[in-house]
Amino acid sequence: MAVKTYKPHTPSRRFMIGYDFSDLTKNKRPEKSLTKSLKSSWGRNNTWRITSRFMGNGHKKLYRIIDFKWYDKVDIPAKVASVEYDPYRTGRIALLNFADGEKRYVLAWKSVAVGDKILYGKDASIQPGNRKQLKDIPEWVNVFNVEVTPFSEGKLIKSAWSYATIVGKDEATNLIFLKLSSWEVRKFNQNCRATMGEIGNDQHQNVVIGKAGRQRRLGIKPHILGKSMNPVDHPHGGWEWHTEVGLKKWPKSFSGKVVAPGIKTRKKKKWSTKFIVNKRTKN
Repeated sequence: MAVKTYKPHTPSRRFMIGYDFSDLTKNKRPEKSLTKSLKSSWGRNNTWRITSRFMGNGHKKLYRIIDFKWYDKVDIPAKVASVEYDPYRTGRIALLNFADGEKRYVLAWKSVAVGDKILYGKDASIQPGNRKQLKDIPEWVNVFNVEVTPFSEGKLIKSAWSYATIVGKDEATNLIFLKLSSWEVRKFNQNCRATMGEIGNDQHQNVVIGKAGRQRRLGIKPHILGKSMNPVDHPHGGWEWHTEVGLKKWPKSFSGKVVAPGIKTRKKKKWSTKFIVNKRTKN
């Protein structure tokens, strides 16, 4: 995948960087049977009060139903029919035509191409796109769409250009060691499934939005400072436009909590960390 730049005809175009969509199948509309419409909440609750700020509706779009399990497709070969854009994801998706006649969407890997043959099961070869249990995948192979618990569905590593690497195996305890994108080394059950390869669209990190209108079409409303609001909207609000906060002690958050010493965001109930070998800190 590549990105494209624009001639600076306007100030917003000067630094804008977008997709060139050269990796997608041309003139391909989404599979109608695998799409549905999702209702947007605009960040509001049932009484239409804003509970999540800075959320908009964005452009009209259809949700693509992605298969993260593949359990009922063991040893059934499939062929990549198209590579498509998904407005709800940073990565691309691939439409698979299975030998039994069924069609399904899956997350597209980096080297995906129309016509590639894919297989899920123990007999699948070691190549990008095939899905197997972690115990059947050799060490130092990159994987994505990894299950956290066996026989569930892929929960981890589903965004653009993300992958984990199998760095070790412990046959005594039936555990597999994966190094995640955050450099965290974590233990997984050997029966968990994963898809081999890396998720495509590796240039997503280089995209520059460029202007507010493009951000609004993505469903993101502008972030404004609290001191630019009215007193009813924020503890910093009021007085003249863009003056100082005016508080005698500490700055406060939207809900009135003191933010200068720092807000404790960790919950009292701490989940177990027994599966973490190395924390997510770079050496």
